[in-house]
Amino acid sequence: MGARISRVFRDFNIENRAHRLIGKDKVRAAPPHPGTREAQQAQLEKHPEIQDAVYKKDDKLLLRLKEVYVDSRDPSLQVKSEDEPSSGQEEFRLPKLTMGSNQFSVVDVKDIPKGKISILEALTALHNHKQNPQIWTSEKIAKEYNLDIKDCQSLLEYFIPFDMKIIPRQDTKDVTET
Repeated sequence: MGARISRVFRDFNIENRAHRLIGKDKVRAAPPHPGTREAQQAQLEKHPEIQDAVYKKDDKLLLRLKEVYVDSRDPSLQVKSEDEPSSGQEEFRLPKLTMGSNQFSVVDVKDIPKGKISILEALTALHNHKQNPQIWTSEKIAKEYNLDIKDCQSLLEYFIPFDMKIIPRQDTKDVTET
């Protein structure tokens, strides 16, 4: 019951109050923190010339600002060479590996931009490198999947495939209460 009454008083004449608030010329600034006010007063007492400099009109500065002229032009069109692919058209390649199941066909990638690999290809490359690091070097993986050699070296250095270790069970005696 009390909420209903307070809502009536809160919403009373709300539109007129909003128009009056919006129609004000200048919004009042938030009051400064008392510590800030004290710090400002201390600085003004130490350096009274600051207040004069703030309110003084600087004619040299005004003349310099009037002399500033900004001129801008659109950059000229540059003719792109034919051997460079345009930025709007990326080169794509077909994936080397795909998931055989129809269950994952929504996630399956149809084409991959050059310089990138799918998750399945990354895991396969990491596994091949782990099994035969002399054969599957970073250069061979980069050539196989059209990657940058630096990116491929970072991939092999920082991403390690899972390594499952099965710890043999030790013969333990069951503790019985005596």
